Amino acid sequence: MKPPIYVPSGAAGEYGDYALNISLTCPHRCYYCYCPKCLHKPAEEFFDYKGPRLGIVEATKQQLENEGITGKLIHLCFIGDPYPKGYDSSTTREIIKLLKESGNHVQILTKNGRDSIRDFDLLDDKDWFGVTISCGYNMSRVAEPNTDSSPVRLDALFEAKVSGISTWVSCEPVLEPDFIYHLIKVGDYIDRFKIGKLNYHPSIINWAEFGKTAEELCIRYHRDYYIKDSLRKEMERET
Repeated sequence: MKPPIYVPSGAAGEYGDYALNISLTCPHRCYYCYCPKCLHKPAEEFFDYKGPRLGIVEATKQQLENEGITGKLIHLCFIGDPYPKGYDSSTTREIIKLLKESGNHVQILTKNGRDSIRDFDLLDDKDWFGVTISCGYNMSRVAEPNTDSSPVRLDALFEAKVSGISTWVSCEPVLEPDFIYHLIKVGDYIDRFKIGKLNYHPSIINWAEFGKTAEELCIRYHRDYYIKDSLRKEMERET
């Protein structure tokens, strides 16, 4: 196995300086998932969850020791979910422990609110707990069929905030603009919004209009926010 902690490139680089993928498959079956295309494999093969990468804990420990990686913010995960719904995620807890014990911090992104709460005792205000929110409850049940619903994820985000953990939401890809507008207005418990468009799939959303409205709301409600490059380019085309 190559050293599991790596520097993400391309669009992934907008999320952080380092990353680690615990698994290379995912059971969530989100229709918009970019991973099969990124990994050059059929969607059904990617959605056939195979568990954590073999030897991932040992490889992470060895890399941390050999390279002296410390004081970094490490993203979990770009491929798959650190908390695959319906499966054992104890490996994720082991990875978080290793990263924290080495003086690093973690940036979690998940669509599983219930299971992730278990590991909040390992995190502090230098860590970031985040959930993907693309749409409201009804649409999420169709677009992201094997995940926790949007309300359950937001409940976990609120619990993280109460626990003293920094919180963030990845509004990417946006499927339901009105729900994102509402979230920006009421999301006092969200420390940072990262907002991006739907890619690789057709959409009737006017991205320039959406991006400008979302940014105006973030400014109005004093939200810390980041507009992803692909969405920013759509906004700039209209100026």
